[in-house]
Parts: sequence; structure tokens; C-alpha cells
Amino acid sequence: MTHHTTSIRRGLTRRAFAGGVAGAATLAVPVLRAQSSNRIVLGQSAAFTGAAAQLGIQFHAGAKLFFDQYNAQGSGRARVEIEQMDDGYEPDRCAENTQKLLDKDVFALFGYIGTPTSVAALPLATKAEMPFIAPFTGAMSLRQPFNRMAFHLRASYNDETELIVKNLVNLGLTRVAVFHQNDAYGKAGLDGTVLALASRGLKPVATGTVERNTVDVAAAVATINAANPQAVVQISAYKSCAAYIRAARKAGFGGSFYNVSFVGTQALADELGKEGAGVVVSQVVPNPFSTAKPITREFRDAISQGGNKVQANFSSLEGYLAARLVAEGLRRAGGRSGRDGLISGLEAIGDTSFEGYAIALGPKDHVASSFVELSMLTGDGKVRT
Repeated sequence: MTHHTTSIRRGLTRRAFAGGVAGAATLAVPVLRAQSSNRIVLGQSAAFTGAAAQLGIQFHAGAKLFFDQYNAQGSGRARVEIEQMDDGYEPDRCAENTQKLLDKDVFALFGYIGTPTSVAALPLATKAEMPFIAPFTGAMSLRQPFNRMAFHLRASYNDETELIVKNLVNLGLTRVAVFHQNDAYGKAGLDGTVLALASRGLKPVATGTVERNTVDVAAAVATINAANPQAVVQISAYKSCAAYIRAARKAGFGGSFYNVSFVGTQALADELGKEGAGVVVSQVVPNPFSTAKPITREFRDAISQGGNKVQANFSSLEGYLAARLVAEGLRRAGGRSGRDGLISGLEAIGDTSFEGYAIALGPKDHVASSFVELSMLTGDGKVRT
């Protein structure tokens, strides 16, 4: 999909590779201690049931794959474990789970799934001075203003929607509508799309909404189809986006569909089957189905060594990379102990690369990656970039 593929990167100085970091097998023994002398527990509240379940399930599977192999590499260092709690992608449940995890004195919060849930959790983490690492969201509201407790692996929704709009305009598609979830996530994606369109003298021809964890898309389809757009940018989860695509096409829409990464690419492909052909999704991690990059080869090798229990997809790869980020923070903590040691270790990462996936963190920059590219569903359950 060469005509759809672009990468956004920061300046050359920031993104200069410093050579591959050591893999799980060669990471130095971390000296940090939490809960006990040989155990570090990360707390994760995520959707493991409901309309966004596959996002939590797959992210967790990828993270556990890394940590299982990391823990098996030798004695003398603290084991890293994840205590998972299901919030069903609902903010109130997430807040309750987060408070329980804080009461249990977990070492850090990790891998939260979604914007509305992360928005509910981050203030609790901040008040408790608890690191909040690698949430599965690109919302700017979680990145600005700067928060010492929050560390982001992925690029922002503004990065993703900028690339989507750039691609649409390059293809001559300027009548763009936005279908979005009626919550903080949907607003974040809508804001990014509006910003990208405005920079080109454009604005959405229509918008339509869906409530979180529902597939009631009829009103949105009617409103957006009436505006006769050439393309629809979708900011929701896989079940509602799939429902929208089917309903819009049935109602006569013949244009293009573009989604941001949170949709859950494999889950969307599975939901749509053959109807997914041509649907575009922006990605914030490399294509896990390709062996072109060393990091994806490492990931696929890890799956093979782990008994093939993990499905290779974008969500599980993001979980794997997020876990590797934590491990690198532990390694670089050196003699510094406790949560401050982990924070300092993450900030000490600087510019480096996880086998070709560029990472940069520092004391004033807690967003590790700005990588974005576009992919397309092929209709046979696969993804092409």
C-alpha cells in the first residue's frame, strides 16, 4: 500500500538511533524493589469484557509475553507481574479499579485501555505519585499539560489524524465527515481531525456520534450520508465502527473509511470479514505481520518460543513494546530505588531504538514515539501497509 504509507517522525537529532537496546535476554538485573524483594507488580485496569474487550485482551497478552520471557531469563532480579482488573471500558469502573490497585500499593499502573478510562484514572495516579505507563490512547488531554507521572509509548491522535487528512487531501478527497464516539476519546479524535482539516482550509461536512459500548449508529449514518461525503473518519471502537460501515454502505455510501489505531485493527478485520476490504487504519506500531523490521521479527520469535498462545496483531505488539519500555526503565534505574527510580530510569532512556522502533524519553518529554503509518484491510483478515 505504498501510496497510503507515510511515517511521521520528530527531528533527526531527536530521532537519531543510538543502536538497538538489549533484548529481554540481556537486560541487566534491576535493583528496584516493590511489594517484596523479588516481585514488581504492575496494576492494569482495562476492558477484558464488552465491546472493546479484544483491545485489553490482546494488549495484555503481548505485555505478558514479554514479561514471561523476561522473568525466565535469570535469577537475582525482581519478577515483573501484571495484576489485571476488568473495567469493561467504563470510566467509573476504571476509577474504582484504580483505587483498589493503589490501595494494594502496586508499583506502577500500566497499559490502561482507552481515553475515558485513562482520564478517570490519571488524576488518582497523580495524587498518589504513582507512575502511569503506556496507556492505550493518543488523547492530547493526557499529554498536556506535562505530568511527571505519565509516560506514553504511542503517538498522539493528533499525529494519526494529521496523517489521515494529509492522505485524504493528497487523494483529492476533501469532503470529509467524522463519525465519533460520544466521549473523551471521540472528542480527542474529532479535535485532531478538525485541526488537520483547518490547516488546509477545510472543515468536516458532517459529524455523527455513537454512545460508548453500543452499536446504535442509525442516526449517525443518516446525518452523515445526507452530507454526501467522500470519506468518513471514524473515532470509535471496532464493534461500533464495523456496524457503521455496514449500515452506511447499505444506505448507499460508496466512499472511503479511515480509522485511528484505537479501533483495534485485527478486531475490526474480524468483525467485517470480506466487508473490510479497503478500510484504512492508522497505526502507531510497525506491521506485526511483516518481518521487514527487526522488532517484528523479535516479536514473532517470542510468540513462537512462547508456545504460540499469543495472536500477532497491532494491539498485542503494542503491549509487547510497552512491557519492553518498562523493562528498559528498570534497567536504566541503576542504583536508584522505588518509583522515583523507575521514573528516573524511563527519563534516562533518551534517544534509542527497540530493534528499529525509535524511542525517545527525557525529563521534559514523556512521549516515547511519534511513529505513524497507514494500513489497509484486505478483506481476508489481513492488513497491508
